[in-house]
Amino acid sequence: MAMDLGSKNSKPGRATPNMNVTPLVDVVLVLLIIFMVITPLLAKQFWLALPNEKEEDEPQEQVDDDNKPVVISVTEKGEFKINHEVVPPERLSNKLKRVLAAKGQRTVFFHAEDDAPFGSAVQAMDLARGGGAATIAVLTDPI
Repeated sequence: MAMDLGSKNSKPGRATPNMNVTPLVDVVLVLLIIFMVITPLLAKQFWLALPNEKEEDEPQEQVDDDNKPVVISVTEKGEFKINHEVVPPERLSNKLKRVLAAKGQRTVFFHAEDDAPFGSAVQAMDLARGGGAATIAVLTDPI
C-alpha cells in the first residue's frame, strides 16, 4: 500500500492510503499464462464411429467361426463374457490376450446390457485395453 503525504484534499501532515494494484495485475497475468499453457494439455479426444443403417432387404452375412469377431459383453449382474463364455474379471485380460493372438486381430467389440452397472462396463473396457485390444468398438445392437 502506498502513502501520499501531500494530497490537496487531506489534512496537512496526515498520510492517506492509496491502493497499488501492480502486484495484483502481475499475479493475474502469471495465472493467465499458466492456464493458457495447461489448457491444451487437458484436451481429450474420443473417436466415435457409428454404423450406417442397414437396409432391411439386405441379406445377412454368414460369419465363419474363424472370422467371428471377439465380443466382450457385460451382463446386468456385472459378469464379463468373451463370446458368450463367462470369464472372471481377474482372468479377462489374459484370456483376451490368448483369443486375440489366436485370431490375429486387435479389434474387440463391446456390448453391455441395458441394466449393466456402469463401473463394470468401464472396468471391462479397461481390461480389454490391457489385454491387447487396440480398437474397442461399442456395439449398438448385439451381434
